[in-house]
Parts: sequence; structure tokens; C-alpha cells
Amino acid sequence: MSNSKRVGVLTGGGDAPGLNPAIKGLVYRGSQLGLEVIGLFDGWRSLLNPRPGVLELDRAAVRRWDRDGGTNLGSSRTNPFRQVNQEGRHQDRSDEVLANIEQLRLDAVVACGGEDTLGVAARLSGKGVKVVGIPKTIDKDLAKTDYTLGFDTAMRNVTEILEHSRTPAGSHGWVQIIEVMGRHAGHLALWSGVAGQAHIVLIPEHPFRYERVFQILHDRIGPPGLIPGRAERPRYAVIVVAEGARADDGETITLDDRQDAFGHARLGGIGDVLARKIASGTPYESRAVMLGHPQRGGPPSAVDRIMGLLFGARAAEAVAAGDFGKMVSARGVAPAVELSLVDISEVSGKLQTVDVERYYDTNRYHLKNIGM
Repeated sequence: MSNSKRVGVLTGGGDAPGLNPAIKGLVYRGSQLGLEVIGLFDGWRSLLNPRPGVLELDRAAVRRWDRDGGTNLGSSRTNPFRQVNQEGRHQDRSDEVLANIEQLRLDAVVACGGEDTLGVAARLSGKGVKVVGIPKTIDKDLAKTDYTLGFDTAMRNVTEILEHSRTPAGSHGWVQIIEVMGRHAGHLALWSGVAGQAHIVLIPEHPFRYERVFQILHDRIGPPGLIPGRAERPRYAVIVVAEGARADDGETITLDDRQDAFGHARLGGIGDVLARKIASGTPYESRAVMLGHPQRGGPPSAVDRIMGLLFGARAAEAVAAGDFGKMVSARGVAPAVELSLVDISEVSGKLQTVDVERYYDTNRYHLKNIGM
């Protein structure tokens, strides 16, 4: 086992609480193993720049990083295998990444990210780059791991918004709709909906029917205009909907027709569509809020701090041992967590979605067996 490896670390895709603790864990454990850690700015974009932006990282530099949300190294959704040239065509610039890795004298790259960032890492691994992945996404949709950085903090943030939403909804007798992130997987919507006591949760894994939503609202609220404090049942409702959810007679709603470097459409707007449908199909007044990026903001939760430190430390051990082409994987979550390494090729192109049979009541649009 070599004790003189020079390691680059980058964070790609959307920012997420837990990334900075992971970098700290990598640096701290790496210093014990003789690793030199170099921060690469703005994800894979850094390694496409003729003069890559880098930051020398040691224990003193990252001492306070575990308290910070987001990523202090910056991020981007850069795909080196799908760059747009001057003619507007896509081209493969991954050889430039390899050249910059050699220029920087990097013995390995630790990539922190989700499906897209780790997909790039897997393809670069196939071209000979020594990579180790750390799982990050608030959607918690990566395969081969029970936990991804950012999920717990985002769930905390969404839960707090749900708590705050009940006050105006109850005061005015509204149906309040909260749209959260979740392109293909509804983990964030479902579990924050349970924690925040939402009355309906709509997820991408199971198309919903507007008529059924209307019926659930009617069964809960009854006729409008009930007097506050004297009603036998609530006069309002809160709905959580993932951005990728869709009705069984419609398509996924997008903000516009643009796509990112990985070919993904910009989802958003299902909350507004649902609010209009409720307003026209029921006697209830409805409001929609799209939480957007703040749902993954703020300092990391205790779970994300701990998991980030553990993931980073395990990645350092993998680099020191020469165990490349792997992603750190968690079975369970802190404090009852076991870490291992899985082939990064087994993660790329696969998603972990909500187990509808096990968790989701497709008739009530909520978690099974909790009597909401």
C-alpha cells in the first residue's frame, strides 16, 4: 500500500448538505494514511479547463467544513462525454479530463455525486482513471446504497415547511400543495410527508387520478365554510407532490423545453397544475408552492454530518488500498451503519425507487398502515 498518493476530490451535480463533511472525512483520514488531497473546483468542469482550479486541502483548511451546507468546492452539471462545440453539436472531451489528471499528477479522483456524476466516474474508470465514488443526492435514488448524502437534511427542511404550511391553510380553509424534488423517485416526498403529517403524497412511482385526489379531500374536509374551532373534522389539507409525479392521463410536467448536459428536462409545475385542477373540480380553494433549491439548503443535519465524515474516511481508505472503480456504500444509516465498497459500474444507469408494494398505499396516496 503506497503512502504517497495525490488525490483529487470533486463534487458534481446539485449541491447537498453532507458534501463538506465528506471532504473533511477524506482529508482527515487521508492525512493518517499519507494521502495528499487536492480540491477540484466546480465538478468535472474543472478537469475540462486548460488551467484547472484547485485548492490544496489539509486538516487546517477543512477543520470547520463539517458545519457547512452545500459544497465549498463548488459544483456543476458538466458531462465531459457530452459537451457542445462551436457548431452546436455534442462531442466527447473526456480525453481532456485524462490529460488534466496527468497534468495535476493525480493518482486518483474521488467523485462525490449522484447518478450523473458517478456515471461519468464509471465511464472514466473504463478509460483507466482511478476513481472512488461517494453517494450524494437528496432524492436518495442511487442503487446499491441505503443512504445518500443530503437526504436527511432535505427531509428535515421539507418537514419544517409542511409544519409551517398548516397554519395558513387551517386559518383560511385552503388545500396547500407543496412541490418537492424527486425526478424519478419519491423518497423525499413520501418520508417528509409522513414526518410533516401531509394528508396526500403523490410520487413518480405511481401515477395518480385527479378524481381520487378530489374524493380524498372531500372525505377529509367535507363541505367548505366550516367554522374554525367548531368543525368535527379539519377544514384544510396539505398535499406533498414530487416534481416527477404525474396523473395517469397526462405526462410529466416540465418548466420549459431545455435539457441539461445529461439530457434531463427541467421538471417543475405539477403543483400548480394540481392546484388548478382542485380549484375547478372541487369547492375548495387551493395554493401551490414549489420549494425549489432552498429545500436542500442550510447546515447539514446530524445524520448528514456523521454519514459524510464516514463516507469520506472510507473513500480515503479505498484510495490508500488501491481499491478503485468502487463507490462507498451504506447498509443502514448512522448510528447503525455498515460501510462497504461496490463496483461503480453497478450503480451507473440504475435507480432505487420507492418500493410501492411495501410502503405506498395506492388507494389513499400515502404510507401504508399508518391510518392517515
